[in-house]
Order: sequence, then C-alpha cells, then structure tokens
Amino acid sequence: MQKLIATETGNIAVTVQGDGPVILCVHGWPDHSSSWRHQLNHFSNRGYRIAAMDVRGYGDSAKPHEIAAYSLKNLASDVAAVAAALSDEPVILFGHDWGAPITYTTALMHPERIRAVAGLSVPYTPGGDVSLIDLMRQIYADRFFYMLYFQAEGVVEAEMAIDPRSALRKIYYAISGDAPANGGFANKAEGEGLLDGLIDPDPFPDWLSEDDLDTYVAAFEKGGFRGAFNRYRALDLDHQELAAYRGRRLHLPTCFIGGERDPVRHFVPGFDAFEHAGMGCDDFRGLTIVPDVGHWVQQEAPAATNAALAEFLDSL
Repeated sequence: MQKLIATETGNIAVTVQGDGPVILCVHGWPDHSSSWRHQLNHFSNRGYRIAAMDVRGYGDSAKPHEIAAYSLKNLASDVAAVAAALSDEPVILFGHDWGAPITYTTALMHPERIRAVAGLSVPYTPGGDVSLIDLMRQIYADRFFYMLYFQAEGVVEAEMAIDPRSALRKIYYAISGDAPANGGFANKAEGEGLLDGLIDPDPFPDWLSEDDLDTYVAAFEKGGFRGAFNRYRALDLDHQELAAYRGRRLHLPTCFIGGERDPVRHFVPGFDAFEHAGMGCDDFRGLTIVPDVGHWVQQEAPAATNAALAEFLDSL
C-alpha cells in the first residue's frame, strides 16, 4: 500500500507492508523505494510493519528545484516526519547508499524518533573539518570522479536523459558484483562523461528483472534526474549545516552490511572503509561483508542481507 505523508516541504510517498514494530527503509542514488522489495516482503512476514520511502527528488515524492532542499539536514527532516507519521514509538531505520548517511543524520538530529540504524554500503563516518567534496577534490585532482562531475547543474542530467533505460542499466551494472574489475567509474580521465566506457550488459544479471527496471525508468522519466543529482550538489551545504555534529559518535544500536566488491570500500586509497565501519559507533552490533556482490547488496544478495538484518533486529 502506498501513502503520501505531508512534510514541511511537500509530500513523501511511502510504501507500507505488514503490522508490528516499524522499520523505515531509505534508498540512495539513483534508486527508488522498490529497491527494498525483498526486505518489504521478508520482514512484513516476520511481524514488522516495514515501509520504504521515495526520498525527496525521487519517485512520487516532492521534487523541489533548489539545491538546498537536498541537504542531509533537510532529507533527515523528511525521515523524521515519516517516522512520526508511521509510529508513536521510535522506529528502526535501514539505509542504503545515500540513504545510509540520511539515516545516520536523522539519528543524530532526531534521536527521539529512532531506535536503531542498519547502514548498507556506506558506513558511518563522523564529520570532520574538511568536507567530503573537498576531500574528493584533493584525492581525485586531475582525474574523473563522479561526485565532482555531478557538481555542474544540467550536464549529467542531459547525459542521462538521452536514453534513461540504457543509462540506468549501465550504472547499476558498473558497480555491481557482476561487472569486471575496474569496470565502473574508476580509471576514467578528467573530461569524460559519466556513461563513457560503461558496459550495457545483454542480458542484465537476474538480480534486476525487466519489470523491476521498468519501475525505475518510469519514475525517472516522470520526475527527471535533477533531484537525484542535487544531493551531491548540497555537499558543501552539509558541511555548514552539520557543523555542530562534527566528530559526533552514534550512540544508538547500529550495524553495517556491504558487498565485498563494492567500490565504495576504497574511495580513499589505502583505506578499507568497510573493515572500519564501526569506528564511529558506540553500540556497533555487527559487520557483514557479503562475498562476490557489489554496491546493490540488498538486491544482489537479498537472502544474505535479510539474514544479517534479522540478526541485527533480534539483538535489539
């Protein structure tokens, strides 16, 4: 069942299944609430009321034009509003990709609303004196890096709009466990586009069906790509708005799940972010690295992901 939940800046579309304690799932880029389809089916049958929201800028949720609307502070306010609408009690959050930092920020800013957080594919890292985007500017000077490429308004949107279906297929495949080593966004020269050199596999691996892809394509053709890329353009604003939370540890129960072949592990050369996923957490309850899969861990390996999530839930 889909419902619309009003927030201060527009409606957020939420798909809800089951009855019981509430789990709220938050997706990342360039994704959709349906990326949690395996978790909705599994945990609704385990006695939970589990919901997946279309993050602001995606699907059937509001799509403000201004970049500032997509700061972590504002996206966390959406999650807190949806949590309050779904439950009088604190809820459990599952977050994947950008959904993970959104859930971590919600836990920092609205702790009364959140019981626990499971992060997928992006571990919690306390903010520091250098912003994420400035760090990437330093590391990837004179090289292509997707976050830097996304900063110019309209450029990547135009590239994606030429053939949204092919573009999404290439992106999903490029950082999946099925792609060849170094077949993703790495090793591209400055000046190349996001899609240059990426493979459009035929057939696509069976973890994403044509019907599933239809859902993604329809959502982006309806609403465009600007909101998805504005999340990256708000990174400097995040550093300013979250200054009071720099260095702050997460105190509530947390866990982390990631794919063994996810390139996010090594964004900072010489540092395995996944192995250190609990370093900023005071109540870290488990690290799961799923073998042979990439960035889309809850879709590429739903059984292993659900087992790790169930173990985390049972620990609460």
